Amino acid sequence: MRITAPTVVVIDDAGQNLGVMSTSQALQTAAEQDMDLIEVSPLANPPVCRIMDFGKWQYLQSQKVKKQKTLDTKNI
Repeated sequence: MRITAPTVVVIDDAGQNLGVMSTSQALQTAAEQDMDLIEVSPLANPPVCRIMDFGKWQYLQSQKVKKQKTLDTKNI
């Protein structure tokens, strides 16, 4: 999936707001840090993107789902 907006608000890996920049500049900034640019709020104007490791993010999301399923099973 590609980011189609011409400008985005960028948040770095540490959670600091880097401000509004062009999508190409944001992608270049993420590439310099060997990270990925992830769109976290596509409905905002301009969209909010975060610089992070996508593989790590996917792993953390899967762990949250597993934990939630375990809690649901224990409640029944």
